[in-house]
Amino acid sequence: MSLESILITLVAEAVKSLYGLETEENQIQLQKTKKEFEGDLTVVTFPFVKAARKSPEQVGQEIGEFLLKDTEVISKFNVVKGFLNLSISKSFWLETLTAIHSNTDFGITKAAEDAALMMIEYSSPNTNKPLHLGHIRNNLLGHSIAEIQKANGWKVIKTNIVNDRGIHICKSMLAWKKWGKDETPESSGLKGDHLVGKYYVIFDKHYKAEIKELMGKGLTEEEAKKSAPLILEAQKMLLAWENNDPEVRQLWKTMNGWVYAGFDKTYKQLGVSFDKIYYESETYLTGKSEVERGVKKGIFSARSDGSVWADLTGDGLDEKLLLRADGTSVYMTQDIGTAKLRYDDYPINKMVYVVGNEQNYHFQVLAILLDKLGYEWGKSLVHFSYGMVELPEGKMKSREGTVVDADDLMDEMIEAARETSQELGKLDNCTSEEIVTIVRMVGLGALKYFILKVDPRKNMTFNPKESIDFNGNTGPFIQYTHARIKSVLRKAAEQGIEYSSLNDNQPDISEKESYLIQLLTGFPAVVREAGEEFSPALIANYIYEVVKEYNQFYHDFPMLKEENPTLKQFRLVLSESIATVIKTGMGLLGIDVPERM
Repeated sequence: MSLESILITLVAEAVKSLYGLETEENQIQLQKTKKEFEGDLTVVTFPFVKAARKSPEQVGQEIGEFLLKDTEVISKFNVVKGFLNLSISKSFWLETLTAIHSNTDFGITKAAEDAALMMIEYSSPNTNKPLHLGHIRNNLLGHSIAEIQKANGWKVIKTNIVNDRGIHICKSMLAWKKWGKDETPESSGLKGDHLVGKYYVIFDKHYKAEIKELMGKGLTEEEAKKSAPLILEAQKMLLAWENNDPEVRQLWKTMNGWVYAGFDKTYKQLGVSFDKIYYESETYLTGKSEVERGVKKGIFSARSDGSVWADLTGDGLDEKLLLRADGTSVYMTQDIGTAKLRYDDYPINKMVYVVGNEQNYHFQVLAILLDKLGYEWGKSLVHFSYGMVELPEGKMKSREGTVVDADDLMDEMIEAARETSQELGKLDNCTSEEIVTIVRMVGLGALKYFILKVDPRKNMTFNPKESIDFNGNTGPFIQYTHARIKSVLRKAAEQGIEYSSLNDNQPDISEKESYLIQLLTGFPAVVREAGEEFSPALIANYIYEVVKEYNQFYHDFPMLKEENPTLKQFRLVLSESIATVIKTGMGLLGIDVPERM
């Protein structure tokens, strides 16, 4: 039980004993004591004034005296107007630290056998281009949210839907067929996803040239876009694919195979994985069947040109296309089919889609359509809508080849970590093997932390230079602190100092040390809130706060040179507990922390 929960229970007992008032937990307001006043936590007394028929100050005084007499948790108190400031006893802090230190799963709630199942979809790449910076934010958020929900007792299935069919795929295929000269990943030395992405850019280059030429002949831009020979040929290829043309299908399988091999390397480097991967080519037919079922039931309507629409005007929205006139499906069709297949495969209690905020309307519509089709889980789906990520230079455009490639960015971050670490002397005592491990850990940790520390619902700018700093709210600062603690603990062990637990003698600890323990006690609540809010940023910034306070403590208080053996032992136990919380918290973000630097 957290300190806050303990105090709420004690205050409720005091109010009942003093004034005969039964109170609910939410009626007791507890907050951190303001820095200008003495105390750790503050109770707001105004809700009890009416029942007590006394002033807020009198109520605070009486509750404070009751708690001081009735429990050993409180060491002293003071009242400022309607606020009761409570100071927690040092014995309570020491008992709390002992409990934290002995619990290797502190802050983590493991899933029970009958735990509810949450499925989390993230990544969702197209097979016409490599992963880029935007995908990195998506993957990091999805992976971290999955780890956080596991830590909150959910069973979690991590899933990916690969958009492996459609007009965008045909564009890359057609460009390769026309201008590829049988180029392969092996012959070019390019990763497969990079090679296919190259031809997506080539298609766009030639397509724009055709549009310009047609506009020069008097067509409007819209007319030119629709009648350009390349786009008509790509549309013809898509129809051939849907009709199972063997030549088109074989080229599709070959080029997608190149892309999957490339994706696997990127995912491995990024440290993300999936329990189940779905493919649009295998789900869209189920979606078409569901749409056709909807037409038969009168839920959707077919127009004279053969297209199928859903009329959502009664739901405050507009009409939504579900099948084109030529019978080809749209993204919504695929998502309907994928949803059905997932719920056929797993007993899902909650479905979470990690998709950018530009798709807010799409998922609003999807929830309504699934509900109309009779799926009771439709309206309960969660669209975890996150903001876009850019570089300081501005927006990225896939078609123009100006995206920030995920592989290149990760390699650059690792190299930047090497250069910065060497300049600061962080690698001086490391072997060559350790250097390889550490710079990878620090480079990727810097990237992940910088992205995850930002409120996911906000747009953000990723600044590589700022992210690799060993000072401030960065991954390397936190990683170095963990390594520093581990170094101290190794030296203590070498000196034969015992710190596996606190001894019976209670040291006289400082306010800074009490505050560090108080910070640690908040970890389970932060994990819980991060799960409820789907926000890795809450954990990232909590860990930074702990690390910042610990570094101040480290500089101001002796550790191994402390002459009082009881106090020395306490500080080592405190340090080890903080290192454990750092490692656990960063692990929930998908970030590794080094043992030495």
